[in-house]
Amino acid sequence: MSYLIADSGSTKTDWCLLRKNKKPVHFATRGINPYLESADSIAVMLQDEIPAISLKHVPDFICYYGAGAASKEKQQQLKGLLKTHFNVATVEVESDMMAAARALCGDNKGIVCILGTGSSSCYYDGKKIKERQPSLGYIAGDEGSGNHMGKRVLQYYTYGTFDTQLKMDFELRFGDDISKIVHKLYHEPYPNRYLASFVTLLSENRGHYMVENIIEDCLNDFFQVSILKYRQSWRKPLFFSGSIAFHFRDIITSLCHQYELEEGVVQQSPMDGLIKYYKGLL
Repeated sequence: MSYLIADSGSTKTDWCLLRKNKKPVHFATRGINPYLESADSIAVMLQDEIPAISLKHVPDFICYYGAGAASKEKQQQLKGLLKTHFNVATVEVESDMMAAARALCGDNKGIVCILGTGSSSCYYDGKKIKERQPSLGYIAGDEGSGNHMGKRVLQYYTYGTFDTQLKMDFELRFGDDISKIVHKLYHEPYPNRYLASFVTLLSENRGHYMVENIIEDCLNDFFQVSILKYRQSWRKPLFFSGSIAFHFRDIITSLCHQYELEEGVVQQSPMDGLIKYYKGLL
């Protein structure tokens, strides 16, 4: 018995080949999001980055969890692509939210949050996702996410809000040609990833009051529009997954105290929890 597990965000996909009595095999590819790219594009990526022959072992099952994979239509599309590429009969496709829920909560109940390139949340009852806040995506939503914070960084620079230190840091990292930046946002693929790349300025300038304000404001927006909308938030712990949650967990802890909420586990990636979950099925 063997499983090929995939946990995909919009920026990166973590893969793990899990076999009984064998050491797990880990590798990574770029992210997959069926709402932001075509089926042909995903098929080409799989062929380029994971030639089926490179696995040396054909898995019995593929368990794929990904951003943009919540709807039945997108799940069927991804199932077809994965079955064809890996020549595997059984493929399970679930949302990235289900990955976080299974990895962080196990059989327990809680509010599960993803804060990475994008953001999302749900109430998980230990078996199923029972409630989920609607998502408006990177253009009109994704509060608290990397692309949300990236927009704020770009606005602070463009509108002259940053002081000299942060203005110079921005230009060293991303240049000072606003027309080129706008071109990347509106005429090149994956603008959400590009916006999220601006977060490096925040993570490497912690302690600066403008940086702390951006991080706290964006994460507080996520608490306001998402977490506080669940009536269970005051009765069940909050679980967080994703690079933004992991790197800025001190602000998350502070906001949990401010709103008198119980903070649960915070992990950068759900893969370790998924491995534990599927080892129990081997």
